[in-house]
Amino acid sequence: MSALTDLSLAQMKAGLAAKQFSAVELAQAHLDAMAANRHLNAYIVETPELALAQAKAVDDGTRAGPLAGIPLGVKDLFATEGVQTTAGSKILAGFVPRYESSVSANLLRDGAVFLGKLNMDEFAMGSSNETSAFGRVISPWKARGSDAELVPGGSSGGSAAAVSARLCAGATGTDTGGSIRQPAAFVGIAGIKPTYGRASRWGTIAFASSLDQAGPMARTVTDCALMLTSMCGFDAKDSTSLDIAVPDWAAGLTGTMKGKRVGIPAEYRLDGMEPEIAALWDQGIAWLKAEGAEIVSVSLPHTKYALPTYYIVAPAEASSNLARYDGVRYGNRVTPPGGNVHDMYAATRAAGFGKEVKRRIMIGTYVLSAGFYDAYYTQAQKVRALIARDFEQAFEKCDVLLTPTAPSPAFAFGAKADPLAMYLNDVFTVPASLAGLPAMSVPAGLSASGLPLGLQIIGRPLDEMGVLDAGLAIERAAGFSARP
Repeated sequence: MSALTDLSLAQMKAGLAAKQFSAVELAQAHLDAMAANRHLNAYIVETPELALAQAKAVDDGTRAGPLAGIPLGVKDLFATEGVQTTAGSKILAGFVPRYESSVSANLLRDGAVFLGKLNMDEFAMGSSNETSAFGRVISPWKARGSDAELVPGGSSGGSAAAVSARLCAGATGTDTGGSIRQPAAFVGIAGIKPTYGRASRWGTIAFASSLDQAGPMARTVTDCALMLTSMCGFDAKDSTSLDIAVPDWAAGLTGTMKGKRVGIPAEYRLDGMEPEIAALWDQGIAWLKAEGAEIVSVSLPHTKYALPTYYIVAPAEASSNLARYDGVRYGNRVTPPGGNVHDMYAATRAAGFGKEVKRRIMIGTYVLSAGFYDAYYTQAQKVRALIARDFEQAFEKCDVLLTPTAPSPAFAFGAKADPLAMYLNDVFTVPASLAGLPAMSVPAGLSASGLPLGLQIIGRPLDEMGVLDAGLAIERAAGFSARP
């Protein structure tokens, strides 16, 4: 059955329709692969009984839909009814929701089979999946000639590792500053963050509410398009949800770039950029030009302020969102002997939150404090508006932007112990998040050490179709077939 796990999501869909194999066989093949690869620590919770019951219902005709029988992994940030949901944190260990997030409910509605909950950086705060309270996720890839264990990227590291290692056909991810795109680039898969508001945030544990957006991670652009159509849609329970029609993106895919203008932002050519990243970017430009696209230079002058802006806005929103974890209503509670309610709050949060989450809560609380609100948070919001305006002006000259996804290939655990060095991993992905734009990473080549590298496509608001088409053009040109 192992060959079934090598099929793309689209191939699985076609095989099930042609009755070449059953949904139960497909689910069991993935469950076997999960059991054989637990050393990667991609899943926090496995749900084999649930998966096989859902698959059986597909086979007997009581469950149907566009994703009927497709085995998926769910990032542990999405509330799943009756299945533990922790956001990778000790403070929520053992929390079992009595409701389903809108995104996972949409996938269930369309017949998907859930294999389990995927590991992640705690509360989605991290770029390497080293902050999870349930242990780090190990990338299925290794550099040529080295046995060092590599990070899968983050925060959707479990999703990335599981898709790349063939432990699910696709996975849900969330992207606040690049947490779908950066891990996708590190493990040689595709991942797309849609326009902010396309996918409901209801039932998704909040990090930074004005930035968080769900999206799919899969091995091909077509697979991402199939999942994205199911995941998106208007939700009255989310005040930021967009009340607009959801296209059938997979049906609309052409990969045609004739007549399209591709913008190359000068500010993304950073001083000291790794030569192989620059070379891959140039190769991507050549591929799209060969496909008939017009290459134009554009400027995003406020790009250099994107990272500091993000690391003010995101922690500020995190400090507000994470205030709800106090040991009173749900999650773990630590009560010191003889302590009062304030002692319980302090002890619960000290024991329940990890180092990175505490760091961001403290930063956020500081920038929102009375003496510093205007100096930091208000200024950051003004710069965020300028960054969004830069993109608006750039899209007057082009249809999509092409950039690298990450400044390097995957690195070894512990290689970036300094938080600032870790934050720099988001340098290419954060600007699109601040502007709420659709953006995608597509695997485009290998580094000198044999590790995957990705290219990023950024589109106009609501132009996921343009992003997916450019992604498909790169996927075809690159012919990326390497696997861990």
